[in-house]
Amino acid sequence: MSISEERLLADVPHGLFIGGTWRDAQDGGTLDVSDPATGKVVKTIASATEADAKAALDAACDAFPGWAATPARERGEILRRAFDLLQERADDFALLMSIEMGKPVAESRGEVTYGGEFLRWFSEEAPRIQGRYGPNPEGTGRMIVSQHPVGPCFLITPWNFPLAMATRKIAPALAAGCTVVVKPASLTPLTTMYFAKLLAEAGVPAGVVNVITTAHSSEVSEPIIADPRLRKLSFTGSTAVGRALLRQASEGILKTSMELGGNAPFVVFDDANLDAAVEGAMAAKFRNSGEACTAANRFIVHRSVVDEFSRRVTKRVVAMKVGRGTEDGVDIGPLIDADAVAKAARLVDDAVAKGATITAGGSAIDGMGHFFEPTVLTHVQPGSDLLHEEIFGPVLAIMAFDTEDEALTLANDTEFGLVSYVFTEDLARGQRMIERLETGMIGLNMGVVSNPAAPFGGVKHSGLGREGGAEGIHEYLETKYTLTPNPFA
Repeated sequence: MSISEERLLADVPHGLFIGGTWRDAQDGGTLDVSDPATGKVVKTIASATEADAKAALDAACDAFPGWAATPARERGEILRRAFDLLQERADDFALLMSIEMGKPVAESRGEVTYGGEFLRWFSEEAPRIQGRYGPNPEGTGRMIVSQHPVGPCFLITPWNFPLAMATRKIAPALAAGCTVVVKPASLTPLTTMYFAKLLAEAGVPAGVVNVITTAHSSEVSEPIIADPRLRKLSFTGSTAVGRALLRQASEGILKTSMELGGNAPFVVFDDANLDAAVEGAMAAKFRNSGEACTAANRFIVHRSVVDEFSRRVTKRVVAMKVGRGTEDGVDIGPLIDADAVAKAARLVDDAVAKGATITAGGSAIDGMGHFFEPTVLTHVQPGSDLLHEEIFGPVLAIMAFDTEDEALTLANDTEFGLVSYVFTEDLARGQRMIERLETGMIGLNMGVVSNPAAPFGGVKHSGLGREGGAEGIHEYLETKYTLTPNPFA
């Protein structure tokens, strides 16, 4: 570990952030955070208990009336200061993410840019919260429709994008006038803790943002969700956990946002620009080492171009450099833990047993850390597990199709519906795919779709609600309707 890494880790708080104060867990419990590239512990932090969770919610509830009454312009200016501070410290945040999550530092810098844009976007959305006023159809009164912050929120973020998933939830909540309790994933909590420190410096009042880290997620989350003072739950993670949280949230009739699993199809037609399709494939599959809900999972390629497409992507994948994310020139970092490596190996072995061919990679890498070779599988057969399970690793799986209807059937053959990718030069075909694909987002001749100005979210088992865009702030607002007498009657 370099001196700069040691300095940075020393600057990250180790406690819980509750009511504007960093404190130890009430029972003194701790949680070790490890570097997935080496397996070594990089920092030991507090592990919250149920009592700490209650204290965090207490702080959020106490701060809510004052923050909700804070002028929207002022809330927006605080978010803008946070954006500016993040740009100044971009290198530190990028390095921290590479240490605790493993992604190449170049990708971490990209996440700082992406995550920061949520702060800037919602700083501008805060003063644009609008309502409407007008006569009712009968002319007997005047209708006032207004928007109000929903109340204290519980935000549960995943390990794979530790900054962007925090800003994507915290920024719209604060812009709307809500206070929050944030629970980052236990595998990558340091970035969120460092970000909370930045928010306080930007001027976020005590209690508006509270961060609790814990090794006992369900024990800490359940009492927060069950508390009648909580009014909103936002979660990004697996569909299985999302279902469990929705059941808990139903008791309090909580407003919920769920960004869950994905199984993205990547369809390449015979008329596609293959250069663009290959570039799109590399971005859609190997960004974040494949550990992204938007990662392309199933490459559905027209039979007339499948061999050439496979040859080109194999050439690119063989040349990828694997290593610790902080090293120069690394394309693929470690997977998050040993279970992720085992899952990738199981899915590859199953596909090969059912007829697939390995043209690149295919195995776990021995030694320290949790590494898996970037892999290309061709001739993937129906019934292979990876066609139905989210891979969440650097495995590109290719299967062939003959007709447009067949491609659509294969693409929609999943319980998930987050994102899909289509490459074709035929405008009419592209429009048909937009109409018929069962996903909340589509990349048409694009391998990356995420943008803070656009609504992010899926259909079917991929979730509820949208994050980002003009739609994102409405997830943290309630609509109130008032009828007043006709003032001219």
